[in-house]
Amino acid sequence: MGEIKIIGMEKLQKKLKNNVSMDDVERVVRHNGAEMEEKAQRNAPVDTGTLKRSISLEITNGGMNAQVEPTAEYAPYVEFGTRLMEAQPYLKPAFEEQREKFKKDMKKLTR
Repeated sequence: MGEIKIIGMEKLQKKLKNNVSMDDVERVVRHNGAEMEEKAQRNAPVDTGTLKRSISLEITNGGMNAQVEPTAEYAPYVEFGTRLMEAQPYLKPAFEEQREKFKKDMKKLTR
């Protein structure tokens, strides 16, 4: 659906290596990913439940990336709407809320 790019990643990685173990970072990524998955599932409108069940979490890049994504074919239409149907955002609100918590959790690690 979309991609988020973190600017200053090299600087952050250097500071993290000096202050914390990468296991701590992986734990924060996994925890925040799981919370976002739960929020997106909770926000998803339910008709048959297919959309809600299709939202899943995938951890990649050695635990450094968490991707929450719906696999239902019609998921983008629900999120963004169509000319015949109003948008019912469920993924972006979950992301926006979780992003702030993730930032706080990462700041705690770098203190």
